[in-house]
Amino acid sequence: MLVSQETMQPLHFSYKTQTNKLHIASLGLALVLLISLVSHTNSCAEHEKTSLLQFLAGLSHDGGIAASWQDGTDCCKWEGITCSRDRMITNIVLAAKGLEGPISQSLGILTELQHLNLSHNSLSGGLPLELVSSSSMIILDVSFNQLNGTLNEMPSSTPARSLQVLNISSNLFAGQFPSTTWKAMENLTTLNVSNNSFTGQIPTHLCKSSPSISVLELYFNKFSGSIPPALGDCSKLRMLRAGHNNLSGPLPDELFNATTLEYLSFPNNGLHGAIDSTQITDLRNLVILDIGGNKFSGMIPDSIGRLKKLEELHLNNNNMSGELPSALSNCRNLIMIDLKINHFSGELTKVNFSNLPNLQTLDVYLNNFSGTIPESIYSCSNLIALRVSSNKLDGQLSPRIGDLKGLSFLALDTNSFRNITNAIHVLKSSGNLTTLLIGDNFKGEIMPDDDTIDGFENLQVLDIKNCQLSGQLPQWISRLTNLEMLLLNSNQLTGPILGLISFLPFLFFMDVSDNRFTGEIPQTLMEMPMLKPTENAIHLDPRIFELPLYNGPSLQHRVVSSFPTVLNLSHNYFTGVIPPQIGQLKMLVVLDFSFNKLSGHIPQSICNLTNLQVLDLSSNNLTGAIPAALNSLNFLSAFNISNNDLEGPIPSGGQFNTFQNSSFDGNPKLCGSMLTHKCDSAEGHQAVILPRKQSDYKVSFVIAFSAFFGVGVLYDQLVLSRYFGQFTYWFMKTRSY
Repeated sequence: MLVSQETMQPLHFSYKTQTNKLHIASLGLALVLLISLVSHTNSCAEHEKTSLLQFLAGLSHDGGIAASWQDGTDCCKWEGITCSRDRMITNIVLAAKGLEGPISQSLGILTELQHLNLSHNSLSGGLPLELVSSSSMIILDVSFNQLNGTLNEMPSSTPARSLQVLNISSNLFAGQFPSTTWKAMENLTTLNVSNNSFTGQIPTHLCKSSPSISVLELYFNKFSGSIPPALGDCSKLRMLRAGHNNLSGPLPDELFNATTLEYLSFPNNGLHGAIDSTQITDLRNLVILDIGGNKFSGMIPDSIGRLKKLEELHLNNNNMSGELPSALSNCRNLIMIDLKINHFSGELTKVNFSNLPNLQTLDVYLNNFSGTIPESIYSCSNLIALRVSSNKLDGQLSPRIGDLKGLSFLALDTNSFRNITNAIHVLKSSGNLTTLLIGDNFKGEIMPDDDTIDGFENLQVLDIKNCQLSGQLPQWISRLTNLEMLLLNSNQLTGPILGLISFLPFLFFMDVSDNRFTGEIPQTLMEMPMLKPTENAIHLDPRIFELPLYNGPSLQHRVVSSFPTVLNLSHNYFTGVIPPQIGQLKMLVVLDFSFNKLSGHIPQSICNLTNLQVLDLSSNNLTGAIPAALNSLNFLSAFNISNNDLEGPIPSGGQFNTFQNSSFDGNPKLCGSMLTHKCDSAEGHQAVILPRKQSDYKVSFVIAFSAFFGVGVLYDQLVLSRYFGQFTYWFMKTRSY
């Protein structure tokens, strides 16, 4: 049958339409499948989400991350989480989030996790071995937490791991430090285990198993034994810090083969021996050398001058001796020189300090240096802190000291300097001075009281004690408007004490004991602003000493405000009564009016001084009874009213049960259970006993304070004690309380 062409056309059109419809349908199906597939791959793996949620569930405090970590959402978008292109978790960064609780071992199943940072939280418990032994982990940082326990050894058969950075510093880890774990850490570049309590020896084969190690930080632990000679095989080691441990022996010769070292630090151990004059030059890249606080002896070798990159030299607190080598002048990049507490001698002028333009700190405290302060030191225009205390230096201060425009800390005390008038006049131009310690010099001279003395506008601490200076308290001191501490004790100053001192707005520490001051205690002293609670709370100076001040071998002060509040007028000739307004000075910690000629009663208002720890009113002419309410001074630990004419019963209970009998000697009219003179019933009735409710309050308060004090001591040990330096600074008179 023949079909016309017209008849065929519609049939042909119909075929094309059907084909196009099929193509469109196929494309739509493909798009649906693609969208479905993309939607699935844009979410993190379910098992990895579960791992994170297990970690979150184990925390006792999540720091708010739970608001982001919601089941049913894509965990790759959660706070602190980063994923790879294939939606696998690679980074967890949750530093300083306030997290508390254990680290779940579930994080160990994240097979592509490369970077885990949980530092600066309050995490506790152990460190899961699954994290340390992870085959994918590159950076693991759990520093500054409260993790504890021991680090488990990894089996010696463990394959090589990818870990490059391990930081577990500032935790509570203890026990034997692992020795075999590091055999699997062939890629390790940084190991920081500082500030824990690890024991045992430093691993001897660390450099062999981890040839790329460049940073090794072991300080503040309990490592013992000698320094492993094999550390010299660390061909890439730049930083080696192992201070504050129990290491002993000499620096091994092999250590000087680590020629890439830039930072070598072993302070406060038991190391000994001399610095090798030839091998030290091999460490030509050294920037910081810190071996202070050991038992090193001998001289500083001339070869020290070949360390051209040296910026800090810490040889303090050793047994080193001899003169300083002139070659020290060749270390032109020096910023700090710390030689304190050794046996160095000779003249400082052997070093040409004008070759050290970057020098900021020079500390030669407690040596045997003689002669004068070298003129070349005044060319160090960047000098901030200069301490030459406790040597045998003499002469007068050069006017050129005014060239040190940035000088903030100057300690010249305990030498044989002369002409205090000249010293004050040349120093007044040092506008940046905050700490000036010039006591125990200028013996037998006259305190300068020139009306032209001004300046010192930034001075916070002024120490002119133990000079046997005569004269009166000078007016210029009352113009030191930023002064916080004033020490004029152990001189021969006479006349009345200036009430103007009380108007120094920030003064909280005043010691004018062991002088010859006369007259009554000025009423204006009872208005000292910083000893009143409101003003004291307002003024909290954050500035730190350029060099730490010490009271004795263990208590160090980095900030002025760390000193106690003190008012010490003892060993003078003050007369009259103790002003009753004394009770306004509620921030006082030490009050000492002993060895004067004060009369009258002990004012009842002293019982308002609830922060008092030391109260000494001994060797006066005081009369009347001991205020029974003194029993409420919960912090009072030293109390002395001996050698007066007091009478009546000694309060019982509380702190009074802790004071020695000698605290009451020389008062024949006193009675009490601890004295030979017992009180009769009438006298005993006068001693007010605290009611039960108030006594319970006292007990609770003391317990709370003890807990607070314990935390403070721990903080002092972990933080403050890490700072270098030592300087005996007596903030009370030398006799012990």
